[in-house]
Amino acid sequence: MKRRVLVQLTTGLLMLAGMGLPPLALAADEAPDALVKRLSDEVLNAIKADKAIQAGDTNRIIGLVDRMIMPNVNFRRMTAAAVGPAWRQATPEQQKRLQEEFKILLVRTYAGALSQVNDQTVSLKPQRGSPDDTDVMVRTEVRGRGEPIQLDYRLEKTPGQGAGWRIYNLNVLGVWLVETYRGQFAQEINSKGVDGLIAALAERNKSNAKKG
Repeated sequence: MKRRVLVQLTTGLLMLAGMGLPPLALAADEAPDALVKRLSDEVLNAIKADKAIQAGDTNRIIGLVDRMIMPNVNFRRMTAAAVGPAWRQATPEQQKRLQEEFKILLVRTYAGALSQVNDQTVSLKPQRGSPDDTDVMVRTEVRGRGEPIQLDYRLEKTPGQGAGWRIYNLNVLGVWLVETYRGQFAQEINSKGVDGLIAALAERNKSNAKKG
């Protein structure tokens, strides 16, 4: 596999297949690195066994995202960070639309990469920090054909009922996903406001849908 495709794949594995089982399967006391490794292996195996996902079936991929990933990602925090200061001025309806369109954008952006899953494996790097930390970075490598790809996750520990670790950002080869989109979104917001960003995301998603 070419390095460019593997980079795209590893990015997609967080948003589309990186993290997830239904909430009841999550252990609140499970270490974040153990969680990342277990769930990454589970999802890679699920993709390899699903011919529709390998063929790029977007509806199938969206179903995977809703069922397996969203319970384990703080997507509200991720979207808010990508939107930046304008998030606080957005209405609840605008915030809802931003999350919906951002999710679809990520699904469609990386859907093609999922068809490239074959012999990839995920290995953990030594975990740093204290057992009492509530915000951590888990460093991994995705290994396949060619050079290993650095893939790091930022997770926060959610207190109270349903406590557990939730992902809110990732780093591929030194590039953080949220910060990358923040720069793109800021241009739309500065030009046309929050509604302009929503419209731009919706139009981009429609365009991507037509391209298949």
